[in-house]
Amino acid sequence: MTADPVVDHLRFTVEQFERMGEVGVLDPEVRYELLDGEIVVMSPIGPKHAGVVNRSARRFFDRFDGLATVMVQNPIRLLPSSEPQPDLVVARERHDFYESAHPTAEDTLLVVEVADSSLRSDRLVKVPIYARQGVPELWIVDIAARVVHIHTEPTANGYRTVRSARGDEVIAPQSVAGVTFTPNDLLGD
Repeated sequence: MTADPVVDHLRFTVEQFERMGEVGVLDPEVRYELLDGEIVVMSPIGPKHAGVVNRSARRFFDRFDGLATVMVQNPIRLLPSSEPQPDLVVARERHDFYESAHPTAEDTLLVVEVADSSLRSDRLVKVPIYARQGVPELWIVDIAARVVHIHTEPTANGYRTVRSARGDEVIAPQSVAGVTFTPNDLLGD
């Protein structure tokens, strides 16, 4: 009788992950995220996903101009062991546009994940990470269902409030007054 094989997982910190990228341990042609200490290869971006990100980015750049910094598919540092690359981040304005360091949860006003094939992973893996780290608001744009899931009030166990919006229902980020969208603005008609 043999014992079940033990699967060991190597876990890394954000600093170790970034250093691996700097010294060439990670293939520069591959997109990676660090999620709870594990290095995850990101899925290729399909045209539908790219189109929704592009449309949403245009809306975000227009509406947040002069109010916040909008970033597209750039990392955020969630110490000690996560560095996801959300599709969109709305962060506090900084004069250097985050050239000197990636934004942290404290800098972040809103994170947007566009979910095509990644909906299950976004919900099971990323939502808890964002909540534990105190990211104040997370929107998951669910392409297949044509809905935006809005997560607010982060706790150590997840977001206290989750609601869904469809069609022309008005949605507004909590931390930036006067900015509104509809799911159709992000998903198209």
